[in-house]
Amino acid sequence: MESLTIIESKDELVTKLKEEIEKRSKQAIKERKQFSIGLSGGSLVQYIGEVIPRLITDLEKWKIFFCDERFVEESNQDSTYGCYKRILLDGQTSLKEEQFIKINTKLSLDDSARDYEERILREFNCSVDHVPKFDLLVLGMGPDGHTCSLFPEHNLLKEHNRLIAAIDDSPKPPLQRITMTLSLINNASCCCFVITGESKAMAIKQVFSKSLDISYPVQLIKPINGDLIWILDTAAAKFLK
Repeated sequence: MESLTIIESKDELVTKLKEEIEKRSKQAIKERKQFSIGLSGGSLVQYIGEVIPRLITDLEKWKIFFCDERFVEESNQDSTYGCYKRILLDGQTSLKEEQFIKINTKLSLDDSARDYEERILREFNCSVDHVPKFDLLVLGMGPDGHTCSLFPEHNLLKEHNRLIAAIDDSPKPPLQRITMTLSLINNASCCCFVITGESKAMAIKQVFSKSLDISYPVQLIKPINGDLIWILDTAAAKFLK
């Protein structure tokens, strides 16, 4: 199922995102006693930071992963985990640090990517020939249509063997990152895009034109057996009718 919601205000966006996360969290915990969620960084951090403390769900049964991560120490302002740690592990929620499955920056970039993939497989009790199925991935998009650290015309868009990959030539700093690949993303039960700002409007116009011309990585996000949810503000949706 694919759905689109255009929101008018930040409060409305937070409310909509809360509804989606709360619903899927409760369902996963009821069915499997655990909720697996992948988070993205950037502007999404502020929204997630407002949503999670308001949720009515059992946070102790959450496992939190990262859809991509900058290869920097968590004390660095570019660290996605570091950003979430500062707003979610400060006593505002009952989340614990051990619930966050994060990269190991003590390893080399490539070894860190392999290690992160292995840790995800262990958390899901999956063998190497099975693809884990996340309950929810919360994704963003850049003005160039990139999502996670999958950039236009980059070789990683053709990666089909790895679930987690390293990138050392990111068009956007920092250069070194670790990202989920399309194989892992598209196996999720739900991919939820939260996209705001007029700078994203042209890419959104292309995405919803249903054109066969694939210009943006975000157009390649098509969950195999899952839902695709779009939450846009009016600025990002300005060219949609």
